[in-house]
Amino acid sequence: MGIIVISCYKPKEGKNETLKALMRTHLPRLVKEGLVTDRASIMMEAADGTIIEVFEWVSDEAIKNAHTNPEVLKMWGEYAEVCQYIPIGTVPEATQLFSSFKPFE
Repeated sequence: MGIIVISCYKPKEGKNETLKALMRTHLPRLVKEGLVTDRASIMMEAADGTIIEVFEWVSDEAIKNAHTNPEVLKMWGEYAEVCQYIPIGTVPEATQLFSSFKPFE
């Protein structure tokens, strides 16, 4: 059974477009490594530019393996250059009963 997660990526100053370009490669790269399911991710953008992604890891073991996978570590290094990971609870829209976001384009 897969594990569905919500990940939030807050772009660093001036890195919005670079983050968006990187986000378009996120799921395909994880699929290539066999770490996520074929379920399409849902990506959206908060008012402050934070990108929220909902996706499904194959298993807890896949999440663990990601932390030693050279390709994933390389990708995470690319993310570190352009964004900060933040908890969903810190995204202002998440405090609303019905949180709404712009579709990721």
